[in-house]
Amino acid sequence: MPYEAVIGLEVHAELQTRSKMFCACPVVDSTQAEPNSAVCPVCAGMPGTLPVVNRAAVEHALRVALALECEIAPLSLFARKNYFYPDLPKGYQISQYEYPLAEHGLLRIETSQGEKTVRIRRVHLEEDTGKLIHMQDEEGRSFSLVDLNRAGVPLLEIVSEPDMNTLEEVRAYATALRAILRRVGANSGDMEKGVIRFEANVSLRLPGSSTLGTRVEIKNLNSFRAMERAIAYEVERQTALLDGGLPVRQETLGWDETAQVTISQRSKEEAHDYRYFPEPDLPPLVIEAGWIERVRASLPELPQAMKNRFCQQYGLNPAEAALLSEDEAVAGYFEACVSQAKSAISPRTIALWISGEIFAWLNQSGKSIAQLAVTPAMLVELLRFTGDQTINLNTAKVVLAEMLTSGSSAAQIIAERGLTQVNDTGLIAEIVADVLVQNPREVEAYHQGKTTVFNWLLGQVMRQTSGRASPAAARAELERQLAALKQD
Repeated sequence: MPYEAVIGLEVHAELQTRSKMFCACPVVDSTQAEPNSAVCPVCAGMPGTLPVVNRAAVEHALRVALALECEIAPLSLFARKNYFYPDLPKGYQISQYEYPLAEHGLLRIETSQGEKTVRIRRVHLEEDTGKLIHMQDEEGRSFSLVDLNRAGVPLLEIVSEPDMNTLEEVRAYATALRAILRRVGANSGDMEKGVIRFEANVSLRLPGSSTLGTRVEIKNLNSFRAMERAIAYEVERQTALLDGGLPVRQETLGWDETAQVTISQRSKEEAHDYRYFPEPDLPPLVIEAGWIERVRASLPELPQAMKNRFCQQYGLNPAEAALLSEDEAVAGYFEACVSQAKSAISPRTIALWISGEIFAWLNQSGKSIAQLAVTPAMLVELLRFTGDQTINLNTAKVVLAEMLTSGSSAAQIIAERGLTQVNDTGLIAEIVADVLVQNPREVEAYHQGKTTVFNWLLGQVMRQTSGRASPAAARAELERQLAALKQD
C-alpha cells in the first residue's frame, strides 16, 4: 500500500564564535586540536562554577532567525535539560525549551514541483556536548575516551515543522539552510568537521490523511548522503511494518553507515523525560528592539534573493543562478568578472565557464574560490581571446587549465605555446584536402549516408592543426570539399 512520508528536520549548527557559549575557553577544531586542551572548570561542569552568556553567539543566532523570518522573543529563558551521557560533563545541558529565542519562521525551497514553503517551528540556543572516541586495545577489548574540547561550544538548533514529504524536499531544505548559515557568517558549513548535524523525524500516513503516524527520530546524521539514505531506509522499513499489520514504535534510532540500516538506540523521550526547569544560574535573555533592528540592517543579501536577482539582472536560468549564488565568494567572483567584461562578454557566458571549467577544477583540486590563481580580470581576458577568435573554444579550455595550475596569464601562455587560432582559409583547405586523400574509405562511407563520419574527419583536421584551426572555417571547408568530391 502506498503511504505518504512526513518528515521534519532538527538541525544543529555550531556557531562561529571565538569562545564557548558560557565560558572563555576558545573554540578549537575538534578534529585537529589536542584532546581536552580547551577545557576549564565551567565547561567541565565543576561544582561552584557559573556560566555567562556569550553575546556574539546570541547575535549569530539572531542573524539566522531573522534570515528565516522568525518572530524574535523579547525575553527568552535558558533551561536545564537533564540526561546522563558520558560526554555531557554536568549531567545536564543548558538549552532553551519553553521560551526559545525565536519561533514561527519559514524557508522557501525550490523543487522540481515548484517552490514550497517549509515552516520553522523554533530557533534556540544551547551548548554542544563533548565527543566520545571509541577504540580497541591490542587484545580486542573495546573502550571509549572522552574529549571535552567541543563541550560548551555554542550550538544553534533549528527545528522545522513536519512539512516535507520527499527526499528531494529534504535535501533542498537542508541545502538552503546550510547556505543561509554560511551567508550570515554563523557557521562554516564544513560538514566533514561535524559543525552541522541533522536529526530527522520520520512517520508515514495514508495519502490525503491529516493524521500523523507514529514518528521515529534518526540522530546525528552528519552528511546530506547519510541523511537521505537513512530517511529512505526508514520509509521502507515503516512501510513493511504497516503492510504487515505491525505497529511502528516511537523510538530514537541511529544510522549504521556500514550496514546502511537504522538501529534502535532507545525509546523516544518526551519533553517531561528531560525534566526541564529554568537554569538558576542564568538570568532571562533580554533582546531589545534596537538590537534586533541593528542585526536586521546588517544582514547580507541572502542566497534566494541573490538567485532571483541574478536571473533578472544577468539573464541566467534558475539552475545557473542557484549554483552561483549559494556561495558568497563564488557570487562575488562572478559579479567581478561581469564588471570587468563591461558588456563585451555576456554574463551567461561567464557563468557557464565558472560553473563548468572552474567548478570542475575546484572539485578536483579541493581548493576554494578564494584560493583561485585566476583573477576575474584574467578570466575575462581569456574569454576576450575566444570572442575575437584569437583562440578557439577547445584551445581556451587548454589555456585555462594551465592558468589554474601556473597562475600565468592567457596572453603569456598563448604566446609561449604558439596557440593562436589558424584562420588562414588557404592553409585550412590544404589540410582538409590532405585528410580526405588519406581517408578514402571514410569519405566513401560518408557519401553512402553514414553522416557520423563527418565529425571524425573534422577531428582529423583539428588534430593536424593541434586543435588551433577555426572550427567554423574547418567545418565549412570540409563540407565544401566533400560536396565537390561527390559531384565528381
